[in-house]
Amino acid sequence: MPSTDHVPFLGALARGRRPRAFAVLVSNLLPLAGVVALGWNAAALVSLYWFELGIAAVWAVVRALFAGRPSEIEPETLLTGPLAARRAAVYVPGTDLRIRLSTLLVLPIVVPILAAVWLVAGAVTVGVAVDGGLDPAALDSVTLAALAIFATEGATTLVDYIYKGEYREHSAQTAVQGVFFRAGAVSVGGIFGVTLIAAATVGPDAELSAVDPGAVGLPLLIGIVGVKAAFDFAGLYRDRLAALDESSALELGWAYDPPADDPVTDSLPDAPRRVRPTRRGRLVGGLANAPRHPGLAYLGVLCLLAAGLFALSEQWILVGVLLTASVALPAFLLGLDYWLRYGAVEYRVGDGALVAYDRWFDTALWRVEAWDETDLRVERDRLDARLGTATVAIELRDRTVEVPRLADPDPVCSVFDRRAERPEE
Repeated sequence: MPSTDHVPFLGALARGRRPRAFAVLVSNLLPLAGVVALGWNAAALVSLYWFELGIAAVWAVVRALFAGRPSEIEPETLLTGPLAARRAAVYVPGTDLRIRLSTLLVLPIVVPILAAVWLVAGAVTVGVAVDGGLDPAALDSVTLAALAIFATEGATTLVDYIYKGEYREHSAQTAVQGVFFRAGAVSVGGIFGVTLIAAATVGPDAELSAVDPGAVGLPLLIGIVGVKAAFDFAGLYRDRLAALDESSALELGWAYDPPADDPVTDSLPDAPRRVRPTRRGRLVGGLANAPRHPGLAYLGVLCLLAAGLFALSEQWILVGVLLTASVALPAFLLGLDYWLRYGAVEYRVGDGALVAYDRWFDTALWRVEAWDETDLRVERDRLDARLGTATVAIELRDRTVEVPRLADPDPVCSVFDRRAERPEE
């Protein structure tokens, strides 16, 4: 990223107080100004808090999109596991920013969750406090305040997250964590406010639909602003909580560190030998992985149940399609998953190192040095026996990597000093 000397405006912001603290201050001073100077009622106040949550969610998605660390997805997960293991990324021209493939796998899950959180928070706050809509004057002032919050949140993302390089420490999952804390602040603050409003206006035993947002006094509204501000500033100093988590014996979840991006520095482009799984092994190897994905059995059973229902109405064409799908669909998904894992991977055998190289995206997936392994095995399952192949399992300190369906495992085994354990013939 460019230095602050070449961008005076960003440099001034970066050298000043933390933009995130400024954004939190603005997002809490604006409601206070609305209550004191513009005469906002509870409906206007809660509406602004709801808009603020939506704005925070939008910028959280932007931060997640440019997260510098890979998303944490279980390697064994069907389809998404092998895709997440790829180091593919699209770079933003002129910057160090990039959009990772693993991030694109997470966003289709994160975005609907954030939308649902926003709608639920609105239902328990705005849906109760706002009855019949806001008057035009209040709506205009709330809109202007929301635009100001949008600008400050954007400045925080631009300066703290992107310009200062904070994105390098985040994955897509950690980039959106703060939104859920703010959702809790909005929900708790809103529910607390609505409860106090109900108690102050119509009594504690009345239905919430009977609440009159305009009948609340100034001290109570300022109290609601104070409760929300307390939650916001607590979220601002989550790094202190993370430090407390790291220093304590209990795991509180604040000190979670996303997976680091450890690129392979030498992909052995001039490796003397390169091996790949056999063609037949790549095509049918996924069938042997069926025990690792038991969920596909439920998919087959679901197709069989649907076929039984259509058989009762004598829809024989649909019955035949569903019976075929009960076998073909799980087999297809297993084969696709296996092809994504190994179909375009070649294993480069060098002097004292083995590199798995992704030919689709032209990147190295991993590198194992001769001294990294703790155990070395040559395995042959029933499919290997039929195909005349073998699988090399390399035990590392933190994981096991497999080089499957090789016509000859000796080139891979020759990288290591340890004699490989082999099955009895």
